[in-house]
Amino acid sequence: MDLDSALLTYIAEGRELLEEMEDILLRLEHEEDKQESLNAIFRAAHTIKGSAGLFGLDDIVAFTHGVESLLDQMREGTMVLKPTITTLLLSSRDHISDLIDYVEAGGNKITDTLREKGDELTQQLNDLGVGVNQTAPETGVQKGLAPAPTETVSRVSGSHAESDNWHISLRFGPSSLCDGMDPLSFLRYLGTLGEIVNIKTLDDGIPPAEDMDSEACYLGFEVNFKSNADKQTIENVFDFIREESLVRILPPRSELADYIAHIHELPEEDMRLGEILVRSGSLTQLELDEALRQQSALQAQETSLPLGNIVVESGMTTQTVLDAAVAKQSQVREGKSKEAQSVRVDAEKLDELINLVGELVIAGAGSALNAMTTGNNVLIESVSILNGLVEEVRDSALRLRMVQIGATFNRFQRVVRDVSQELGKEIDLIITGAETELDKTVIEKIGDPLMHLVRNSIDHGIESPDLRQAQGKTSSGTLRLNAYHDSGSIVIEVSDDGAGLNRDRIQQKAIEKELITAEQQLEDQEIYNLIFEPGFSTADAVTNLSGRGVGMDVVKRNIEALRGSVELTSVPGKGTTFRVRMPLTLAIIDGFLVGVDKSSFVVPLDMVLECVELNQTNREDSVDRNYINLRGEVLPFIRLRELYMAGGVAPRRENVVVVQYGGNKAGLVVDHLLGEFQTVIKPLGNIFRHVKGVSGSTILGNGAVALILDVPGLVQEVASMEMRAMNSAA
Repeated sequence: MDLDSALLTYIAEGRELLEEMEDILLRLEHEEDKQESLNAIFRAAHTIKGSAGLFGLDDIVAFTHGVESLLDQMREGTMVLKPTITTLLLSSRDHISDLIDYVEAGGNKITDTLREKGDELTQQLNDLGVGVNQTAPETGVQKGLAPAPTETVSRVSGSHAESDNWHISLRFGPSSLCDGMDPLSFLRYLGTLGEIVNIKTLDDGIPPAEDMDSEACYLGFEVNFKSNADKQTIENVFDFIREESLVRILPPRSELADYIAHIHELPEEDMRLGEILVRSGSLTQLELDEALRQQSALQAQETSLPLGNIVVESGMTTQTVLDAAVAKQSQVREGKSKEAQSVRVDAEKLDELINLVGELVIAGAGSALNAMTTGNNVLIESVSILNGLVEEVRDSALRLRMVQIGATFNRFQRVVRDVSQELGKEIDLIITGAETELDKTVIEKIGDPLMHLVRNSIDHGIESPDLRQAQGKTSSGTLRLNAYHDSGSIVIEVSDDGAGLNRDRIQQKAIEKELITAEQQLEDQEIYNLIFEPGFSTADAVTNLSGRGVGMDVVKRNIEALRGSVELTSVPGKGTTFRVRMPLTLAIIDGFLVGVDKSSFVVPLDMVLECVELNQTNREDSVDRNYINLRGEVLPFIRLRELYMAGGVAPRRENVVVVQYGGNKAGLVVDHLLGEFQTVIKPLGNIFRHVKGVSGSTILGNGAVALILDVPGLVQEVASMEMRAMNSAA
């Protein structure tokens, strides 16, 4: 199946609407006023159904019609939201997503598995509703629920409609008889359009006998009218008395439902409120004109009253229909506003732009180098200005791919809800730092590792309600997701207030798996870090969530593949925190270029604190130990010449680049400091993947290749060297 651009747009927008539905459903249970959220979910479902009908996606239309009907009952207040209903709606949302995925894959006819799942959910929807299948109007397929009955229609006099018929309130003008208009003739003609079920004559307008005018008409009628005619046809009966008389036509309950459905199905056009009511049939053009005249008259008296209030208070339409029209108007305007604020761009085009900007950065560096060799000051200045603009273009291009992490965090609302219910636990998810931004490519790749960490906290970290209460805690546990920027990186924290890690149990499992020996004396943190070893698990049994020994090692490996790191802290009885550090972008960074003999290295600039000279005193003090005295602070360092066997002889004046990562400082001893450098990150080939302390490569302006240093790995290496030296001394 060759999907055209329109269908691809529907698929993309459908997924966005489904994500919106899930987000609203997950917070709906905790909201006091649910009406606005229910309207938003209904609009999303209705948009998905209506758009699917344009492409002939009957299975999506038929199933979504049932979901829409249930939501309509909830909006009308005839069904109260309960956790079981939320679960059913979430499952229905998943099924719609599966149907859209199947369409994208090119399927023409849904599989038996999908059909059985849809039938099962439809039956559950019907069991919650009136229990009668409703034919979806777009397809003729029996799916979903019958529309929920609306509230009874109020008469002008304040009483309530007793049957599903039209209600007509007539107040003939005093001059009707003088104008040759016989009230009974209008009632007789009305009878030709249907059946007058009941009529009540109103005489409250008759004055005392001495004040009566024999030519004036004081009568009024309340008519219960059964007919298949529309409102406009009924109104036409009274055309000749409209100017002097009061005519109010209230529709039956079934007509109200039709009006609301018609409003929902109106095209996504920016219309005035009165136009929406007229096009839906709930208001006639004459009624609208009369309401506008009333509004103008009030404005002339310096009194302002919205048109909606006028048509409802005058009995021209009902509040329910008006609310639907206002919601439709808001939906259209919100959609227009979003269209004006954003443009949908294919991700591949964005990646291509970033690649071209990267090549532009490299070419700019080469041009700057060539300009310097000419000694032409005018050319050097021009190239400098050009490179400044290139840098701005680079920053702007990278910002295009920066997205907030909140959307990723919100995905876990559903995970926490479903998994906690499966395990019989009560867990509250608290999200902070959702506005923190990072590169879209990082966002896409960090989702799975975070999923492992969240599920691990739910399964292993937070205790059952009974156990928590026995320990003096609240029965409901807390899982926190937090994100913030730190030293040019993004830090994502997954923390819980559970039992914390069991040191003895981890140690015993590690001994059983021969990861360590019983004689080894390890610090608490070293034992905790054993959970990242391949195949390690403390679960006693294999479940859907854990016990297979696959998880934490995958988390660490995937994060490190993104030039990130993961660490943990745990307090027994208080909880555990996993802290993931990731680079903000995987494409272009600001670097600090250093040289060792003929080799060049790039240090990420945001991790560089300062540069100091390795003077003679420090040289002599560091002959047998790899640290110097930095203003009274011990600074361990590593010589890049020795680490990478760069060769050559160290110059008389060496330099130390002081770097910081995760609160730890270290020094990198180099020969030359070459200044700041815009670095386009190029991946290393598979043959170099296991080289320590290198995260990538870049191309310099002269065409030479420079290695990008993995500062987190080097800092860890320095810490390990210091620990080995201390153990040897002991």
